[in-house]
Amino acid sequence: MIIGAGAVGGTIGVRLGQAGHDVTLVARGAHLEAIRRRGLTLRSPDGEVTWRGAATNGPGDQPLPADTVLVLTVKSQDTAGALAAWVDAPVAGGGTAGERLPLFTAQNGVANERTALRLFARVHPVCVWLPATHLEPGVVVANGHPHPGMLHLGGYPAGSDDIDEQVAADLATAGFVAPVRDDVMRWKYGKLLSNLGNGLNALLGRDIPDALDERVQAEGVAALAAAGIAYTSSEEEAAERGDQVQPRPVDGQERSGGSTWQSLARGAGSAEADHLNGEIVLLGRLHGVPTPANAAVQLAMRQAVRERIPAGAFPLPELEKLIG
Repeated sequence: MIIGAGAVGGTIGVRLGQAGHDVTLVARGAHLEAIRRRGLTLRSPDGEVTWRGAATNGPGDQPLPADTVLVLTVKSQDTAGALAAWVDAPVAGGGTAGERLPLFTAQNGVANERTALRLFARVHPVCVWLPATHLEPGVVVANGHPHPGMLHLGGYPAGSDDIDEQVAADLATAGFVAPVRDDVMRWKYGKLLSNLGNGLNALLGRDIPDALDERVQAEGVAALAAAGIAYTSSEEEAAERGDQVQPRPVDGQERSGGSTWQSLARGAGSAEADHLNGEIVLLGRLHGVPTPANAAVQLAMRQAVRERIPAGAFPLPELEKLIG
């Protein structure tokens, strides 16, 4: 059950469906209508496929099969609503989804797992390296090659179990690289650092001053160090990824922008900076580390969403003024 059939969820769902797995996509609005009407089209460097299968906007009236795996792929700002919608869904044989079913959090950020654990007994973090784009209803563009993505998974707060191994094997049949890690949250914190530039990309496009990017990153490193939180280095991540997941053009076009950029480009009405840069700001405030650049990205992103400023069109001088 793929809860959030956007760029990440749509890619995972279509690939699993192609591999013969029983997949249901959860979507909403025009995207759900398009999937129900003509299927979900996945465009990749290797060509185009259209998956046609079950799609819904939430739990139905019938109990979920006892062997259901829930994969949460919504943006972090939508996590609480998605969890509330699914936690009490009945499961065949008794009990609820929150009590009985494993929940895999294939999302950016590091707060979703703790939020989920308040409601779901079995939480499994996923560190997502999957370059994909969703801007058009019923269409996802996945740029990863030769594999569509690398998905590290494990248990929360640490360790791993048989369900991690089973899901990893299923993902491998669908073409993903899916290592099982006992320290998957360390990988997610490393990914958090790389995601701190997502807001800058959404606000400024590709023309991000190096000094500004470096400042946002340096604040992140300092905040994690002060909190004593372990994370993967960029060198470790590059060695792990190697040439297994490389962005490639699709239909002659490079990927337009990251996940936060896509939220502004679609006019989604929300963005995830408060859960990415905001995590660094939170840690900084808890441990006495100044994080003015990350706080400014949060503030600017909320302004961009509120005023419907197009992706990449936020004035750099205004952002610099917010930083002070």
